[in-house]
Amino acid sequence: MSSLTFHPVRLARAFYTSIAYLPTLAAIGYGLLGLMALMPPMTDDILPEAIRRLSLASPGNTQALLGALLGGMISLVVFSFSTVMSVLSQAGGNFSHKLVFGLVSERANQWVLGHYLGTILFILMLLIVPDVGEGEAAWRSFAVYAACAMVIHSLALFVYFIHNTSQSIQIDAVVTGLHDTTKKTMERMRDKQDDAWRFLPSAPPMDAKLHVLNANYPGYLQNADLLKLAALAERIGGVIHLHFRFGDYVVEGLPIISLECDDAPNDEWCSEVLSTLTYLDGESIDEHFVHGMTQLMEVAIKALSPGINDPGTARLCLHRITDLLCLYVQWQPANTLVDADGRRRVTWKVERFDSLLHRLFTPLLSYGADDQSTLLGLLKAIKTISLFADDTSLGNVQAMADRIVDALADSASHVMDRQFIGERLNAGQHRLELPAGLPT
Repeated sequence: MSSLTFHPVRLARAFYTSIAYLPTLAAIGYGLLGLMALMPPMTDDILPEAIRRLSLASPGNTQALLGALLGGMISLVVFSFSTVMSVLSQAGGNFSHKLVFGLVSERANQWVLGHYLGTILFILMLLIVPDVGEGEAAWRSFAVYAACAMVIHSLALFVYFIHNTSQSIQIDAVVTGLHDTTKKTMERMRDKQDDAWRFLPSAPPMDAKLHVLNANYPGYLQNADLLKLAALAERIGGVIHLHFRFGDYVVEGLPIISLECDDAPNDEWCSEVLSTLTYLDGESIDEHFVHGMTQLMEVAIKALSPGINDPGTARLCLHRITDLLCLYVQWQPANTLVDADGRRRVTWKVERFDSLLHRLFTPLLSYGADDQSTLLGLLKAIKTISLFADDTSLGNVQAMADRIVDALADSASHVMDRQFIGERLNAGQHRLELPAGLPT
């Protein structure tokens, strides 16, 4: 794939993930309906008599009605998205600013916007061409009826939009949405990993001859078409090594890919490899599930901030993080794609469980160090994870449990607190070695 074709592909991907994608499709559909209304495929004499009786006496004189409908729709759009701005401001203040784009780009909200814009476009087309040809009165009358029905439909969508927007910023809906999307991404990735997907040592041999490819765009590398990369590597009999984790931000010119092969690849092959990379602005949970876990952690940290001071929300997030970590510790993501003969073709970096555990729990441990309910919630979460961890991961879980116990000991200076916490140290099922009481 040449560089000239790479730009349209990248633009198409950006358009598909943008807020304008579904509104544009809906507006095109309404525009085609408007063309059918202005250029009817049949005359009135072909229509049944019962339908012709519903025709308006003078469809061209309905401009006042259409103008009123158009003004009402514009007011509806302005009011709807004034509500959106207010909701997003509240969501950014109470949760994480990373969630704001997700709320705006929600598919349901995009469809509502598309119907609004499409209805306005349809009415505008009827206003621009008010003249009605001879024998087309019934057809244009039904176009006016359709405009009225579209406005009524938009009013119903407005009620749904207000309900959906008000529900979307409730903490239960936010946390559940992040959890469900992250879990689906994990399950989708796990289900597609067949025998060709393996976890193997991914570092290239020390004496291997490597040819480096640099990033030609700055941005967040969220994903890559690994199957296509494997086919490209097999085509020249080499191995492609990705030197970044999915979700990393790369700058232009950074070495991100190396080809383990005797002969240097040509420019066309390099362009095809670079075209398989998915660049996105910001973090996409649909592309990389770790982003969902970190966003849940960030919402919990925001709730623990002095300005909000809501440890209950932090514990809700912690419950969802625990569920996702229990799934992750039972599943080892692949880091290598092999061909039919079992030879490596593509390798990439995956985050180890101990790294992910440290990334998620250490901030919560730091920001919640003064709140015993948060620390006890962390201890309960780590106990649950220990039940699913294998022998290798259990040592990392034990190390994090020791840190939590030390934090509990530092936060509990009163005898009553120490007795309360000591009774809960070994409560419940777990596979950890915990002290009988808080250390002094």
